[in-house]
Amino acid sequence: MLTICGVWLIAFGLYFLVLRPPLLPEDARFMGTTIVQIQTTVPGLSRWLHLVFTVLGGFMAGAGVLTVFVSYVVIPRRVNGAVWAIALSGALTVGLMSALNFALSSDFKWLLLVPAVGWLTGLLLHVAER
Repeated sequence: MLTICGVWLIAFGLYFLVLRPPLLPEDARFMGTTIVQIQTTVPGLSRWLHLVFTVLGGFMAGAGVLTVFVSYVVIPRRVNGAVWAIALSGALTVGLMSALNFALSSDFKWLLLVPAVGWLTGLLLHVAER
């Protein structure tokens, strides 16, 4: 389960690196404006957000690589502290992302709940197995 979450993080990070537009319709809706108004008022914002999302995507993909590594190398060895590392990394990555997407009333909030539930399920399965 944690391996799947890690692969998902890698894929989602690549989406942010390559495909995600700087502004989604839900971004403008949250701010109470339109994308055209934002681009007119702050013409350099899209370029800047592209850089921000590139960094974010790299961090997401990197967290995914580490998650896959942990699920294949650390978990089977039952290394002390692994449960805490899994719990904190899940809370700070997919958990926080999911919670904020609900707070923003994102169009994708239910879809983005899936990896958080998957992470929690993987954690609980690991704890139950121990």
